[in-house]
Amino acid sequence: MLFSVLMLFVFSGITTAQDDAKPASAAAEWSESQKLSYILGTQIGNFAKQSEFEVNLELFAKGLDDTAKGNEPAMSQTEINIFMAALQKKAQEKAQAAMQVAGAENSKVGQAFLDANKEKDGVKVTDSGLQYKVIMEGDGAKPKATDKVKVHYSGTLIDGKEFDSSYKRDQPAEFMLNQVIKGWTEGVQLMNVGSKYEFYIPSGLAYGPNGPPSIGPDQTLIFTVELLDITTP
Repeated sequence: MLFSVLMLFVFSGITTAQDDAKPASAAAEWSESQKLSYILGTQIGNFAKQSEFEVNLELFAKGLDDTAKGNEPAMSQTEINIFMAALQKKAQEKAQAAMQVAGAENSKVGQAFLDANKEKDGVKVTDSGLQYKVIMEGDGAKPKATDKVKVHYSGTLIDGKEFDSSYKRDQPAEFMLNQVIKGWTEGVQLMNVGSKYEFYIPSGLAYGPNGPPSIGPDQTLIFTVELLDITTP
């Protein structure tokens, strides 16, 4: 398993780095085996560097040598599995701690944005804390939470970074209104077909601490939404 992980890292590293540097003149004369050997060393070295552990080159070489020669390994497979599980747990805990720090900062900045935004002309606030502004009011029907709707939308963070857009895909989205984030379920029900609103959604009505990588934890989100149709049969 460990070797598979390392090899995946090696070849993903080759893909991302292939245009970054020209081969050294000495390497041009190497055989395929020599090149692969060197590449393995550099990529596994990068892997070790990113893991923040200092690699003992002597023991690293011993591990390679023992495996190549079929010698009795210094660590049993059980010991290796236990160590790698502990290492993975430590990495996960570190990532979670970093997410919590980022989430706390995002919550603070998001709340400051919402506090200022609610004072702007045209911005309304619901009991849940959802903020919205009517850009264009339609005269069609209003959907229920159990309806399927067709919309065009764009979503940004409060710093203006766009993370999703049906406009850019040139394809409206269709979904059940009760199967999206709470801010959408509540907000779109305020709209008549033909309307265009801008929603300012607190993190608690969005993804909370579980935002996808393109969004991040505890982010306040801004959506521009056009309600095109209610498509429930």
